[in-house]
Amino acid sequence: MTENGRNRFFRRILVGYDGSPSSQKALEAALAIADTLGSAVEVLSVIRPPEPSTSTELNAVLDDAREHYEKAHRKIAQAAAANGTRLDTDVKIGHPAEQIIQRAELGRVDLIVLGHRGVSKFENLIMGSVSERVLAYAHCPVLVTR
Repeated sequence: MTENGRNRFFRRILVGYDGSPSSQKALEAALAIADTLGSAVEVLSVIRPPEPSTSTELNAVLDDAREHYEKAHRKIAQAAAANGTRLDTDVKIGHPAEQIIQRAELGRVDLIVLGHRGVSKFENLIMGSVSERVLAYAHCPVLVTR
């Protein structure tokens, strides 16, 4: 797993984080892996705009969500820094699965870590879950936590 004492597999880990208990578990798993292997971690939160919406409503929702995630990211970054883990954070707007996949490809991510959220079979047939879409289209391994 290591080459000359260096991690050669999971150098960059991307975590999809929405503040839910399942995404918190994913974050904890990613940080544990990073601590063990000396990996860098990126936490990505994705704001999904309401549809349909007015531009005034949309701007207010986006601003509130960005502020919420940035506050959460500051706390996460402080905890990671205390453990010596290299961590970056970002907030994007769009469909969560698409944004996670795109960031993983552009950022040359070696592992994506996501939380699993239970949805009913009916909802799953209509929408599909973020974790299922990422599993289907990601270029790298995906770890889904429960």
